[in-house]
Order: sequence, then structure tokens, then C-alpha cells
Amino acid sequence: MLMLAEISELSNGPYVQDPVGVLAVLLAVLAVILAMEAHPVLGKPLKIIPALALCYFVPSFLATFGVIPNKAELYTWIKDYVLPASLLLLTLSLDLQAILRLGPKAIIMMLAGTFGVVIGGPIALLATREMLPQDAWQGMAALAGSWIGGGANFYAIGKSEFVNASDLTLAPIIVVDTFVGAVWMGVLLFLAGRSRAIDSRLGADVSGIERLKKKITDYQAQVLHPAKTWELMVIVALAFGMSWIAGAAVYDPQTTRGFLKPFLEVPIPGSSSFLVSGFTWTVILVTTIGVALSFTPLRRLEGAGASRVGSVMIYLLVASIGAKADLRAIGDTPAFIIMGFIWMFFHVAALVAVAWVIKAPVFFLAVGSQSNIGGAASAPVVAGAFHPSLAPVGALLAVLGYVLGTYAALLCAVMLRLVAVWGG
Repeated sequence: MLMLAEISELSNGPYVQDPVGVLAVLLAVLAVILAMEAHPVLGKPLKIIPALALCYFVPSFLATFGVIPNKAELYTWIKDYVLPASLLLLTLSLDLQAILRLGPKAIIMMLAGTFGVVIGGPIALLATREMLPQDAWQGMAALAGSWIGGGANFYAIGKSEFVNASDLTLAPIIVVDTFVGAVWMGVLLFLAGRSRAIDSRLGADVSGIERLKKKITDYQAQVLHPAKTWELMVIVALAFGMSWIAGAAVYDPQTTRGFLKPFLEVPIPGSSSFLVSGFTWTVILVTTIGVALSFTPLRRLEGAGASRVGSVMIYLLVASIGAKADLRAIGDTPAFIIMGFIWMFFHVAALVAVAWVIKAPVFFLAVGSQSNIGGAASAPVVAGAFHPSLAPVGALLAVLGYVLGTYAALLCAVMLRLVAVWGG
């Protein structure tokens, strides 16, 4: 019997390629996993492996073995429109004061993650430079931009005058960025399902997070009622309408310049690139719109299930991100993959050390890390894995990561070049 990967090769592509078919497969996977979680018997294994982690890794395996593609416009559409739509719905019932009372630990943990990336890169290069080409430091500098800020920072640093990495140099780094980042995100989703036990064992202070969860849960219980058809229609229209408006404000497909873009561009000194990408501004705008709407009567749409619809969107986003992680990539560039995991170790070590000192809960560690490594596309997902009401925290920290990304990554680039020159 042919293996799925062999079937994929013989058929010149994934077994399911139609976008609607791929969407159907992702939704079916999510439906089966979540139904299992709710079952009294079948749900027992999911107490060990959290359902959200499976929602991430099952599509990864399906893409790896050729059932669905690991590159598809559907995944881009989900990131560009479904993510902002979900953020709007999860922000509608936001308690801004409660989020502000979470304190400085979230920012401290994000900065600890940034520090880990900056020092981890030169150490990883020092440990693996005998296995890597001489110009590897240039690609690693671009990766530092991605792992502190996001995709826009990857190219801003990689193509800057100081680094000037070629496309050939960047190619294996993209594999590292995708694969190592995907594995770490899967670990974070697993930790989200075990956070209570870990926080209890470490004696972490979770009082602020628990207060926020309780306030949101109490409000949901207070306004909960059987949803009317018009309410569900308003929820969906509001989510995708505001998602489109926020995106169109910074990006017009015909002119590539939204009407707000000239006012939102933040140039990088000494470069023609820009510090904050259009998608990041989309996240900022849609989150701002959601916060503003949380002070209006539309907040009561939470009673009709606004955050639950947003959670469905988050699950779909998790599945689409998982589908982009081709696990076979580990065999394509083994030396770079080894370098990537060494680098990630120092990022994690810095986070764990600081979390231990300040008694930060797993939530702050996970979101602080993902706001660096994943940026605006996945930090809200990891935050929402702990509780839907916490997704905006991930979005806000990811924005801060974008702002810091260029400057911290340039510092890392200088250190990487020193290691490369010293090694030569």
C-alpha cells in the first residue's frame, strides 16, 4: 500500500488541492478533535495532550504526508481576514481596565524573550559555524528580525545596507523560521493546556489573570441568551466588515496604498524599508475598533455568542498555521535546523529564568515568547489558547515586538557579524 507521501508525489501534488476541499478538511479535523474533547470517554487522552495542540499538529501531519498543501492562498486569506475578524469579536467584551491591571510582567517577559533572541543568535552561530556557510550570519540577522518583530522585519533587516543578504542565503533561513517556530508554537499550545498545574507547582502569581477571566466569564453569564438569527448575522457582518475596513485602510490591492498608509509608515533609519508592516497596522486598527466598540451597546452581542464565534475563527487559524509546517523540512537543511534549535534554547532559557525570578505565570511566558517569535499573526492565538478574553493581550504585545524588532535585530546583526569575522 502506498504511503500518503508517495501518493502525493505520484499525483504531482497534495491529495486535496481545491481551496474549499482544504477548508473542509481543516474544519473536519477541528470538529472531530473538539467533539472528542467533549466526550466523557474519548476526551480522556486530551487531558494529557490539549485539544488545541492537536488542532495544530494534526494539520501539520496531513500537510507533511501530502493530504493537504502546506502552501495555499486559503491560509493567507485566513491570516489576513479571519484573524482580524476574530480579534474584533474577542475584543467586543473587553475589560480594558482589567487588562491594564495585569501589571508589567507581560512586558518584562516579552523583553526577556527579545534579550534571549539577541544573545542566542551569536552563541548559536559560534556553536555551529563549522557546519554553516560563511555568509550564514547574514541570513541569521534576518531571522533575528523575524523572531523579534515578524515577517516585515525579516526582509527589512535581511535586505538592509548593513546585512544585504542574498535570496540564496535567505532560503534555508526561511525553513528554520517556519519549522523551528512551528515546533515552538506547538509546545506553547501544549503548555496552555497544562498551565494551571505548572503555575501551581512554580508558585506563580496568577491572581490578575484569574480576575480578568472571572470578570469576562461573569459578564458572559449575565448577558447570555439564545442567539437570534439577526444577532448572528450582525456578529459575522461586523467581524468581516471591520476586518476588511482595517485592511483596506492600509492596503489597497489596486494601488497597494490604503488611504491611511502615508500616515502610518515609519521609516527605518538608513533603509528604504519600513518598521511596521501593513498587516501589523491592520491588527492595530481592528483591535482599536474593537476596544472602541466595547464601550457601546454592541458589547451586548457577547450574549449572543460573539466570543464563541471568534473562538471558532481562532481554531481555524490554528489549523491553518499548523498546515503550513512541513515536517519534512528538517531533512532539507539539517545544519541550519540544529542552529535554529540552539538559538531557540537560549530564547527559552532567558524566558524561564526571568519567569522564575518574578514568579510570572505560564501565560506571560508563552505570550511574551510568541509576540517575539510569531508576531501579530500568532501571538493572539497563543494568548487566546489560555482564554479567549486574553487574545488582545497577545495582539498588543506583538505590536510592541514589531516596534522593537528592527533595533534589537540590528544589534544582534552586529554581534553575528563580529562572530563571523572572528571565526574567519
